[in-house]
Amino acid sequence: MKLLTEQKHELEGLTLHTIPTTKYKTNTFILKLSAPLEEKTVTMRALLPYVLQSATQSFPTTTKLRTYLDELYGATLQVDLTKKGDHHDVTIRIDVANEKYLKDSTPLLQKALTLLGEILLKPATEGGVFLADIVTKEKRSLRQRIQAVFDDKMRYANLRLVEEMCKGEPYSLHVNGRIDDIEAITSESLYAYYERVLKENAIHLYAIGDIQVEEVMQTVKDTFLLPKRETKEIERSITKKEIPKVNEVIEKQEVKQGKLNIGYRTNIVYGDRQYFSLQVFNGIFGGFSHSKLFINVREKASLAYYAASRVESHKGLLMVMSGIDAKNYDQAVKIIKEQMEEMRKGSFTDSEIAQTKAVIHNQLLETVDTPRGLVEVMYHNELTGKQITVDEYLKKIDAVSKQDIIKVAETIEMDTIYFLTGTGGE
Repeated sequence: MKLLTEQKHELEGLTLHTIPTTKYKTNTFILKLSAPLEEKTVTMRALLPYVLQSATQSFPTTTKLRTYLDELYGATLQVDLTKKGDHHDVTIRIDVANEKYLKDSTPLLQKALTLLGEILLKPATEGGVFLADIVTKEKRSLRQRIQAVFDDKMRYANLRLVEEMCKGEPYSLHVNGRIDDIEAITSESLYAYYERVLKENAIHLYAIGDIQVEEVMQTVKDTFLLPKRETKEIERSITKKEIPKVNEVIEKQEVKQGKLNIGYRTNIVYGDRQYFSLQVFNGIFGGFSHSKLFINVREKASLAYYAASRVESHKGLLMVMSGIDAKNYDQAVKIIKEQMEEMRKGSFTDSEIAQTKAVIHNQLLETVDTPRGLVEVMYHNELTGKQITVDEYLKKIDAVSKQDIIKVAETIEMDTIYFLTGTGGE
């Protein structure tokens, strides 16, 4: 499968990626701002995109901005935050109908791109800082988003495992920041941070759809007038650490179902030669419904309500997540360890390898079938300085041998066991 062709244009202060295609009836514009994960700014950064999407100079209230989006044939605006290794990324996305398919000739592409530029560069302000009522409202929402993680015990256990496993590393910080930092943020301090973002963040803008590249480039040049910039390079970091003893953390709360999460160090990240073998390893070990964890921990031993594993592609970590009864803790840990041992011994069949590769193929092709998914796949290359097309990715997955999978299994080390259990004992 030939991936849609991406053209890169280095413009004043940002990289524009144009992906012309007639595959979609909409045009999608995705803006990505990347900066290092930092303790002192993590919470402000989590708040900023929500303040930016609330109001602009031309649309000084949320209602006016949303009404304008409706006028653009129901265009949608969304923001998001992600953590990729030690990068803390802000995404602002606008999807808009392609005017070629409409009876009237409203220049929707131009209007949507101009709006995106205004959201980034001309937010609604008063006295040279963000509007106080918007900052207050979004601080309240951020508090609720952080609180929601504490209330969802599956997500909470993931968060706590990462905190325990990556103590002292930027990756231990939560993508939404810290509840204790929210109160101190003011319109002034947030605006000062925003000015820093414009000067220092790596900025990538993706334009996907049935577009004219020249028109997009011209609109971006006219709209995205960024201040003079000194982009900070983000170091790729795999924290290689000696693990003399597995760290075991048991936490008690009012929970009915125990959450057993285990963190391993793989020391393999996106773009490494062994990365593709790691993906196949993970699919057989715990990534899919035919995996060892699913079959042996959940189905055969009936120990877990769920059991799965996932890879953190930019940090070199492998996480196992399972929900168990407290009384089954020792047995569940033992069986999970045994499955890793089985992988090291090569106790898996050629048909399991083939099935896993087929699922990876399907997943990836499904992902790149949407503009958003396609950008996520392409963006991996920007974060790592690698250029791996979808075609190459699939070929490298296909080329993984049984021996490659065993080699990867031999390098994976258990780091931390985190168990969230009820207060009432067993």
